[in-house]
Amino acid sequence: MLREYVGLFVLCVLSCVVIVQPAAHGQHMHHGGGERMEDGAYSPKDHAHHQGDHHDIEFDHEAILGSKKEAQDFDKLSPEEAKRRLKILLEKMDRNGDKSIERQELYAWILRSFKSLSKEESDERFEDGDEDEDGFVSWKEYAAEEFDLDELEMDPTDPNYEEELQLMEEDKILFDAADLNKDGKLDKTEFLAFSHPEEDEKMKPLVIDQVLKSRDKNGDGVLSFQEYLGERGEGKDKEWLLTEKDRFDEELDKNSDHHLSREEILAWIIPSNEETAEEEVNHLFAGADQDVNGLLSFQEIIDNHDLFVGSEATDYGEHLENLDRFTDEL
Repeated sequence: MLREYVGLFVLCVLSCVVIVQPAAHGQHMHHGGGERMEDGAYSPKDHAHHQGDHHDIEFDHEAILGSKKEAQDFDKLSPEEAKRRLKILLEKMDRNGDKSIERQELYAWILRSFKSLSKEESDERFEDGDEDEDGFVSWKEYAAEEFDLDELEMDPTDPNYEEELQLMEEDKILFDAADLNKDGKLDKTEFLAFSHPEEDEKMKPLVIDQVLKSRDKNGDGVLSFQEYLGERGEGKDKEWLLTEKDRFDEELDKNSDHHLSREEILAWIIPSNEETAEEEVNHLFAGADQDVNGLLSFQEIIDNHDLFVGSEATDYGEHLENLDRFTDEL
């Protein structure tokens, strides 16, 4: 039975897996609200924001509105109504009341939106997983929702079998780490930490420890290039290995000491919301700062409302209530 494998020592916390999407068999929505990349890391929130000549404007709208549902419902508004409501949001965003948005104000707003998006996505998955509606998601419920156990049990020779098993073992590690009271189930708060470890500081060292436990073969507390590759490197051609070596040296090994420290492992495994928010600020300023003075006037944003919200916020009063709560927390 497949469940018997879950208790095995995890073969590799991050292994060679294909990019995955939510919903179908073999296609799971994983932590960080993003897709699992080929190297096992989680994709950043702006994954696929730019793909060739295609620009995902929905990401820009979600970064302002902090809700996929609200971004979708904004489509129902006329441009005039969208502009009117956007102006009210700008009053909330404008912390110093100068009728313009500074980079730091926009940056703080986008970080708040990312947190809201993470909670929205986590709550949706929690409701799907809480099969018996007892207010908790057990591991059995989660695994049944995310993994096609019956199909895998019926055909262990399926080429997807090992991949699914690997993904399940990795998720079990994070599930147990998020289960702070060790009762074998997650409430909504614990589930958020499980599904979005980037939003919970307590999860980060646990994730790093699990990566080292799986890959640090010589126990020196860092990862060499060979340890970074792990089983992903088996049977790969020279070109693939050179590409990975270049990424290891140029992107991941920040201090060029030929090893990945705990901090460098964290940057690899869990994408930084801060970096993504900074990139989105730069993108929005490039598209709307018409006089290039380093500030976005309300009028500049309204004139470019389609960049920020399009003609897309569902329950408007509820959204403003959320914004008021966010303001009180600052």
